[in-house]
Amino acid sequence: MHDLTLILTVTGGLSAALVFGYLTHRLGLSSIVGYLVAGIAVGPHTPGFVANRVLAEQLAEIGIILLMFGVGLQFHFKELLEVRRVAVPGALCQSAAATLLSCLVARWLGWSWSAGIVFGFAVSVASTVVLLRVLVDNNELHTPAGHIAVGWLVVEDILTVFLLVILPALFAPGNTGPTGLLVAAGTSLVKISLLVAVIFYVGGRLVPWMLEQVARTRSRELFTLTVLVVALGIAVGAAKIFGVSMALGAFLAGMVVKQSDFSLRAATEALPMRDAFAVLFFVSVGMLFDPGQLLQAPGLVLATLAVILVGKPLAALILVLALGYAPRVALAVAFALAQIGEFSFILASVGRGLGVLGEQGSNAIVAAAIISISLNPLLYRLIQPMERRARTTRFWQYLETRSRRSGKHAELAPLPPASRAAAVVIGYGPTGRTLTRLLTENDIEPVVIELNLQTVRELQAQGISALLGDASDPTVLEAAGVRGAAALIITSAGMQGTAEVIRAARDLNPELQIIARSIYLREVPELRKAGAAAVFSGEGEIALNMTEFMLRRLGATEEQIDRERERVRDELPALHHTGGDQVDTSPL
Repeated sequence: MHDLTLILTVTGGLSAALVFGYLTHRLGLSSIVGYLVAGIAVGPHTPGFVANRVLAEQLAEIGIILLMFGVGLQFHFKELLEVRRVAVPGALCQSAAATLLSCLVARWLGWSWSAGIVFGFAVSVASTVVLLRVLVDNNELHTPAGHIAVGWLVVEDILTVFLLVILPALFAPGNTGPTGLLVAAGTSLVKISLLVAVIFYVGGRLVPWMLEQVARTRSRELFTLTVLVVALGIAVGAAKIFGVSMALGAFLAGMVVKQSDFSLRAATEALPMRDAFAVLFFVSVGMLFDPGQLLQAPGLVLATLAVILVGKPLAALILVLALGYAPRVALAVAFALAQIGEFSFILASVGRGLGVLGEQGSNAIVAAAIISISLNPLLYRLIQPMERRARTTRFWQYLETRSRRSGKHAELAPLPPASRAAAVVIGYGPTGRTLTRLLTENDIEPVVIELNLQTVRELQAQGISALLGDASDPTVLEAAGVRGAAALIITSAGMQGTAEVIRAARDLNPELQIIARSIYLREVPELRKAGAAAVFSGEGEIALNMTEFMLRRLGATEEQIDRERERVRDELPALHHTGGDQVDTSPL
């Protein structure tokens, strides 16, 4: 019966998440809203099917671990360093302001200072998923405002990881008085230092070695399993041996894997599993939401929204302007951060587990998250109308003049595009090697996608850009630069999912010229239909070459050979390499 309960909980939760996630996506909202609504639908506070909340929360723990592992895997110090002068003070000051405002709201409601602090921490953290979605949808990700916002969230991520470790030490039973708190905080910092030293010294050597040995087996399943074991094993070990949160262990595990040659492949292999459990995490959060409590304490939700939608953006706006940036940049950063999400739920979950934050506080956070995530894309679109109206005012003109004098007005313009590959080559066998050499000799920069680690290292040593990864994953294609490339050349014959690779590449770059290779003639129509401009079949090319060889041996003239070659092509229609559109023969 227990097994059936587990299956029903997972099936019911994921099914509801699929339905509501699809609906919210169609409405132009973040899918997170749909997952939270799905949790409400299968929760105990609404009629109909009720999932097992205890089981859902246990599965959600895996979701938290994999989410934090993903954060560590995608953590970029470079992004933070580029905007450190604004992101570090801005994130810290804004978080402090949001926490203080939330504490005042909590005290107004008669809560303890401990509850107010935890509630404030949860409200102060924006959602990385939502922010990136808004920036991408508005083509702002690669602008100065986008870089500042991403760097700002990197600082918030670091702060959240620290809070996940320090909260149990500060609010655990028995830690009363300044001395007890200082001792608890000091002990935690010692444990964290030991954990970091062990993971980066031992794990930094052991984990890449493990991944390399498994990668040599060429088994995708074993590699995925190894990545999951590393993430879960280090997370559990951090909790059991060092007494710190599993979230911190998972974050550090991601950072260790990122330092290896397998970071991109690990991200793509673990992504589906991470997403599935992350969905269950959001569903479990939604299950905690009691719509009835909104009627009992509507003021709490409104006050929480005021902090998120007014207090946080206003603090960010003032801070960015004070640092000399243009008003357009300040507005973009402020509006992008006017929401809360996954880390808010994690912090609230920790506070609830410590007995500090009650159901009323968790309820308000879920309600405020749903509303703020839904409103955030709409609010971001108000920036341009606001800018048009304010541009004629003296204050706006003064701010722009000041930003010019400080040398930061140029940051209004988009950053120059990153250097891109002219051609992406999949596979480095004999065909891939020849084509890569030809491209390089003709001053065309190639990027090679290859599954063989040794080959990737050799190419990198030669100064050729190479990525270790599976080209069937769109993330790998994007990392290789397909979105801005002129051509994609698939040189691996018999590669599984070639048609899917072509479709994914075509979605990323509709103007891309795709040249593919197949083994059998029967595969050619499918690859053309998928979007390949030219397909070369090994079976067909052998037929042509053997025909030509035989005719030459029989003493045929060049005219006879050409005639027979065309006859073979007519008998084998798939040998006409181009599809409906002709291949673009202009220089790459």
